Amino acid sequence: MKILLIEDDQDAARYIVKGLKEAGHVVDHAADGKTGLFLAGSEPYDILIVDRMLPGRDGVSLIEVLRGAEIYTPALILSALSGVDDRVTGLRAGADDYMTKPYAFSELLARVEALGRRHAGGQVKTVLKVADLEMDLLSRTVRRGGHVVDLLPREFALLEYLMRNAGAVVTRTMLLEAVWGYHFDPKTNVIEVHIARLRQKIDRDQGRPLIHTVRGAGYSIHE
Repeated sequence: MKILLIEDDQDAARYIVKGLKEAGHVVDHAADGKTGLFLAGSEPYDILIVDRMLPGRDGVSLIEVLRGAEIYTPALILSALSGVDDRVTGLRAGADDYMTKPYAFSELLARVEALGRRHAGGQVKTVLKVADLEMDLLSRTVRRGGHVVDLLPREFALLEYLMRNAGAVVTRTMLLEAVWGYHFDPKTNVIEVHIARLRQKIDRDQGRPLIHTVRGAGYSIHE
């Protein structure tokens, strides 16, 4: 899934982003409510994880604005406020779930994935397709021409990002930030290595390649 985390605590954000990406999800991070609201309103996400106390705009009002704009991306609030009234306020604002701090990451991940399943019949896209390549986000399986393709978690996340942006050119910087979550030395070949592995698994022995290099720009997946 593609997840937006809106969290101003940098240590907590790094911890959550790392865990979600290791679970194979694509994660964007916003460190304040204003940026988070902009991203949530302009980019397609499957799940929002929103800290309640944020600079710029608090998490509850952020969700209220999104719901008022008829943006119904499932949202989970994280908060140190654990009173019944606090939870009720968050849920009535339009949040789909509410977790209090401190929490176990395993529970956070389980709740995020449960939200994804719960909304699978509605707005959340659970199957991505490009030509005869199909990715099931719930079962976390990939097939090409009906045959299962075994991918490592990082390869799965990289392919998911490409497929969510099918037909568009994605740059190395976009891939590094989306899949690895931090900047590498510009001379690193980590992207090239993983793209090569994906091509071996997806395009090898196929009549037509789907993953294309756009010279001087990046990569694109299309027929």
